[in-house]
Amino acid sequence: MNIDYFMNEAINQAKNAFDNQEVPVGGILVDINTNKIIEKGYNRVNKEKNAIYHCEIDLIMNACKKLSRKYLNNTAMFVTLEPCLMCASAISEAHIDKLYFGAYDEKNGAIEKNKIFLKKKHTFETEIYGGIKEKDCQNLLKNYFIKLRK
Repeated sequence: MNIDYFMNEAINQAKNAFDNQEVPVGGILVDINTNKIIEKGYNRVNKEKNAIYHCEIDLIMNACKKLSRKYLNNTAMFVTLEPCLMCASAISEAHIDKLYFGAYDEKNGAIEKNKIFLKKKHTFETEIYGGIKEKDCQNLLKNYFIKLRK
């Protein structure tokens, strides 16, 4: 699995979010067996006027619908920001095998900083890898908030 390639695809989705006045968080879902991208997406909270329309939720809902199944076993998610508690729980509930994320989220991250997600027992255990292309992901977020404050 070419982790850099797939994270670059997630970053491209984050750029789409940026261009659409959304917080630039993007992601993709990949079939581990074929290395094919199942779904691409980005935050659409502003467009949908719905606070839970995070990138990860969008990816999961669309992939389940596309594949006509409730579990996403044998998949890997690549996302540009550490998931919040809601998204981390959804990733586990959907049985996503691997999660690769870019920037750490000091405020709302539920995986590394707060370790909330990892303390839960009896959940599907997703393999987690953080800090992938972290600087690129951080820069997109920083530029978005600088632009927003102008």
